[in-house]
Amino acid sequence: VRMEEFDIVYPACVAMFTEEVGVSPNAGDGGVLYRARVAELIRDGRAFARIEDGRVMFKAEIGAVTPRACQVQGVWVPPELRGRGLSETGMSAVVRESLRSVAPTVSLYVNDYNTRARAAYRRVGFGELGSFMSILF
Repeated sequence: VRMEEFDIVYPACVAMFTEEVGVSPNAGDGGVLYRARVAELIRDGRAFARIEDGRVMFKAEIGAVTPRACQVQGVWVPPELRGRGLSETGMSAVVRESLRSVAPTVSLYVNDYNTRARAAYRRVGFGELGSFMSILF
């Protein structure tokens, strides 16, 4: 993703966050902090998307990075396009690029109830290594 594509990608980021967390990242401060974070990921070359005719078909970012590993976050496909393999092809590309240019290990986490995403990640080569719980307050 390039900075000039920010206005295309940002609504997809908001949709993913809202779907995942249950509240818009634009609430409270009007999205100032979230916009800054998305811009930072794009500037750092850690935002990936498949964009067709000005529409995001798949997106993901590399959130956390260490010399030994990186973590994929924000994986999203528009709801009406799910089940068509877009996440598998997108994740395969993100993993390849991450292994090539970011870190020797790529990780992610997924909600246990998201069985479709879990199956897609398995098809890409991910396996389950552990579990944890997020507490939002």
